[in-house]
Amino acid sequence: MTKSDQRVVKCEVQEGVATLILNDPAKLNALSETMIAELSERLLWMSQQRDLRVVVLTGAGNKAFIGGANVHSLADLDPVSGRRFITSVHEVCHAIRMLPVPVIARIDGHALGGGLEIAVSCDLRIASSRSMFAMPEVRLGIPSVIETILLPGLIGWGRTRMLVYTARAIDARTAYAWGLVEEIAEPDDLDGAIRRCIQEITQSDPDVIESQKRLVRQWESMTLDEGIAYSIDEFEKTWHRPEPGKRLKAFVRHLEQRKLDRK
Repeated sequence: MTKSDQRVVKCEVQEGVATLILNDPAKLNALSETMIAELSERLLWMSQQRDLRVVVLTGAGNKAFIGGANVHSLADLDPVSGRRFITSVHEVCHAIRMLPVPVIARIDGHALGGGLEIAVSCDLRIASSRSMFAMPEVRLGIPSVIETILLPGLIGWGRTRMLVYTARAIDARTAYAWGLVEEIAEPDDLDGAIRRCIQEITQSDPDVIESQKRLVRQWESMTLDEGIAYSIDEFEKTWHRPEPGKRLKAFVRHLEQRKLDRK
């Protein structure tokens, strides 16, 4: 699974960076049962790859990252199939969050409903300046659920209520100001911004990046005291590896050399 193929979810892997492409631009990359199943399969495969450093998740074309759930699929749901469908979307979001490596949402166009839930399940969100964000479910007679619960941690409760009660769409600059996305770029520089972020992440030892992601994920559900105790345990584990000592000694040598150069 190292090259792109013709399935609705493409996967490309190059030098430790995996790119997942939701490839249904004619339907705004909307979440169908087929797309959800294929995305789940890809994420399971990625969770088993020890040489991955970063995952980039994006939608094909420049109209949408993910335009929400496929409305044709939603229209035919009943209580049983509805529960099954929304659970499958949650399982995709959970699988993204559980990947040991950072996941970057590359957003170009609309991120709506379930698409926004998938975006906030990623570790980082980098969007083009033409992107739009909304939670329009209430207009369709259904509430925003599952990973919408992550929104208050990013944008606060008031802004979360604004999005889910009004179905109002916000632009990329507003999303950045609110803290919904970490960076915005002009469309021509979006891939450049993604590359720069990947380069910054991969300059660090992969084990420590995995440790840091594990810490952040745990912090989200812990009290302050629990998070600190867990952090101390994680810090102790770090010193079972040779990498911290090597890097710190190299940094000390660098500082000493700078002092000598100044004399």
